[in-house]
Amino acid sequence: MSKDSFKVTRPRGKQIPIIVSVPHCGTQFPDELIDEYKPEYSAAPDDTDWFVDRLYDFAPSMGITMICACYSRWVVDLNRDPDSRPLYTDGRIITGLCPTTDFLGNKIYRDERSEVSKQEIERRVNLYYNPYHHKLRQLIDELHATHDQVLLWDCHSIRQHVPTISAEKFPDLILGSADEQSASPQVIQTALDNLSSAIYKLSHNHPFKGGYITRHFGEPLKGVHALQLEMCKVHYMDDTETKYDRERADKMRDLLTSTFERLDEIISA
Repeated sequence: MSKDSFKVTRPRGKQIPIIVSVPHCGTQFPDELIDEYKPEYSAAPDDTDWFVDRLYDFAPSMGITMICACYSRWVVDLNRDPDSRPLYTDGRIITGLCPTTDFLGNKIYRDERSEVSKQEIERRVNLYYNPYHHKLRQLIDELHATHDQVLLWDCHSIRQHVPTISAEKFPDLILGSADEQSASPQVIQTALDNLSSAIYKLSHNHPFKGGYITRHFGEPLKGVHALQLEMCKVHYMDDTETKYDRERADKMRDLLTSTFERLDEIISA
């Protein structure tokens, strides 16, 4: 495992039973792989959840543990099934565990490969995928040892419009609960109530209902709840979706802060 494959930020002050996961903020590539990608793509991997780690960097001051990926999702996608089982079967284009194209279908490797070999996928899973998931499990177990209920909040962002996924623009915020299976009804409703109290258009489980992290770790009957929040980038970035916009981000941070406060009240009760 590379020592830089992920970064954990421990909470400051009193710890609360919430973990924030940011699996798609990474922009780095391992030294042994960087030359295999087209430099115009690897220099700024477009499918990155840009600045989501910065958007949520207030979380540790609330007592929240935070884990962020360092490597690009093009190395290995931490929110895909490790056995490459599809997350959706409705015809949308979804990049794979080790993608060979970006969301728009552009080939990202110099040799224009259409797939990554099984042996190479296994190598990347062992080196870069498993360590992140093992650490998530460890962080959850640590919190669960001292709290009856724990929440994993998986953070994502996306362009307003990705035609290979949807012909329409996405809602501002999309809460995923794996068809209401990854968290208790009370936790889900608390998140929905707070997120819908602002100026943003909110959707639940459509068009995204949570990726592998939400579906795998969410076990509400065992006291482990998991939710995914997808948001359009323009609500914390500029209109070009390339630069961090502090004013927009601060409004979103206020909403996220109040949501975490309410969720903490519920799961700590």
